Amino acid sequence: MSRPFDPSAAAAPHSGIFGLPHGPDEAHVHVLPIPFDATASYRKGAWKGPAAIRQASRQVDLYDLATGRPYEVGICLLGDEGGEIGRRNREASELFDRESAAGGEVRDDLARGAALERVNALGGELNALVRDRTRAVLQAGKLPALVGGDHSTPFGGIEAACELHPGLGLLHFDAHADLRVAYEGFVWSHASILHNVVERLPTVTRVVQVGVRDLCEEEHDAIRCSGGRVITLFDREWQQAKLTTRRDLRALVRRQLAALPHRVWLTFDVDALDPSLCPSTGTPVPGGLSWADAELWLEELSGSGREVVGLDLSEVNPGPAWDPHRAMDDSWDAIVGARLLYRLIASALASRR
Repeated sequence: MSRPFDPSAAAAPHSGIFGLPHGPDEAHVHVLPIPFDATASYRKGAWKGPAAIRQASRQVDLYDLATGRPYEVGICLLGDEGGEIGRRNREASELFDRESAAGGEVRDDLARGAALERVNALGGELNALVRDRTRAVLQAGKLPALVGGDHSTPFGGIEAACELHPGLGLLHFDAHADLRVAYEGFVWSHASILHNVVERLPTVTRVVQVGVRDLCEEEHDAIRCSGGRVITLFDREWQQAKLTTRRDLRALVRRQLAALPHRVWLTFDVDALDPSLCPSTGTPVPGGLSWADAELWLEELSGSGREVVGLDLSEVNPGPAWDPHRAMDDSWDAIVGARLLYRLIASALASRR
């Protein structure tokens, strides 16, 4: 007879994510790792995010002050079946890195065209794979929690959620608007995921963005011309509200959340946070949400009457010194990422009660 699980004890050496003993059949939350960052345009390493988060997660205390005991429903980390994602990442990364070395220069030659076509094809294959795996989780009545990888990775998951939940809303935390059209020629770029959602998933009725502070003029125009389909609370507005003591931040959060429909997908690029919390992320930007800010948003989301049907966390990069073979590591990014993932899951579960 196996020993009963003690949530206050140290994680067992061969335990699952967050030190939990659950397998896929008994777990209500299925964490899907997507170790893919081929389109990272500044700093690579987010492909290591899922493994680093799993490693750091065993140090996370499981009692959550805001929601209680989210671990009780069961949380498990699935594998990259057959190494399909890792294989695509290696091939696409080699091609992407070679073509990106041109520094954005447009070169009209057959080699570049072939490389672009192949990277775009690999991105499409990844989307289909993630879509199918996410669909299976949703059809089983479970909560999918995707972990990238760069921010291109959750598109297939969002697509699967749209199939089952037409009229879906998207709550998007990010330093960037991610509304660029095929950034650097790569259709499935991390900088283009929100453009792809808006253009390719018409049943997404509303996108609410939080933390955006780095965007190009075309992205600003896309927001302005979206007819209210994309609503962006820019970081400068959030910071100004914090500096003005007369403003009620909780009321501001509730007003933004009120624009979302009943069912919501939660997509969180870690660079939405202040870069002191994610110093190794691919494209860090000064400013951003504090940990307390993020907690406020998640607390209000779970109590807003909306149901989170799925979520993703992307761009957690443990840094070049991270070693997967060490039992414990000192990656601050992974430590923050693991705790953020647990809080995202806790908020999503609380929204479904």
